[in-house]
Amino acid sequence: MKCAVSPTGDRLYITNPDQNKLLTLARDDTLLATYTDPALVDPHGLHVTPAGQVLVCGLVSSTVLQVGWEGKSKLANLATQEDGVLLPCSVCYCSTTSSIIVGQYRNNNILVFRVE
Repeated sequence: MKCAVSPTGDRLYITNPDQNKLLTLARDDTLLATYTDPALVDPHGLHVTPAGQVLVCGLVSSTVLQVGWEGKSKLANLATQEDGVLLPCSVCYCSTTSSIIVGQYRNNNILVFRVE
């Protein structure tokens, strides 16, 4: 569905919504890791920050997660339905405002979360 590249260019992250997976590949297409989580259903939006933090949206699970750079483990639940997230389909980190910006499917709401 979506892809993003690590800041060093050595890893490619790809969402696979049909299988509820986040794939991590090397530059030569070698599969390095497959991440699955009950909190990540129908992964869509994906972003890698300049610091290498991997952010991914679960559309159906209404979650935004931070996954480790190696693509093997969850570091944090950044936002959930309790925070107002509903069907997130895009995510981006803005270093100027230290904010995570989340776009949502089927509505005109964009959520902004300040992070420290």
